[in-house]
Amino acid sequence: MDKLGEAEVGPNPIDRHVGLRIRMRRKELSVSQERLAEAVGLTFQQIQKYERAANRVSASKLWELARALNTSVTYFYEGLPEMERAGAPGPGIQDFLLTPEGLELAASFPRIHHPRLRRKLVELIRALGEDAAADAEEA
Repeated sequence: MDKLGEAEVGPNPIDRHVGLRIRMRRKELSVSQERLAEAVGLTFQQIQKYERAANRVSASKLWELARALNTSVTYFYEGLPEMERAGAPGPGIQDFLLTPEGLELAASFPRIHHPRLRRKLVELIRALGEDAAADAEEA
């Protein structure tokens, strides 16, 4: 079946990425969904839908969001070439980044400037994940 006849399953990965970047930038600046919505003439529910990629963001609205969040439109697309080279990480990664814990980790990790400490944290998280996977297999 050709692409026109296929039903899409879930949001487009690019829309998910853009929505995630909107949320990350908004959180970085400690801006509420309500305040951002007011700044661009929307409801906070619409901002929620953009962040979850339930609705696509038009080019003009993305421009307004960039201005309201004091960034460039290109900010929302940063990381996409890496996703393509890496074979586009599955929705599990994006879903994790949309959780409060994932967002906090993503915002906090770059503030760790010591390379060895960052590497050790990655190794710790990897080891914990492997332990959890092994426990799940045993159960």
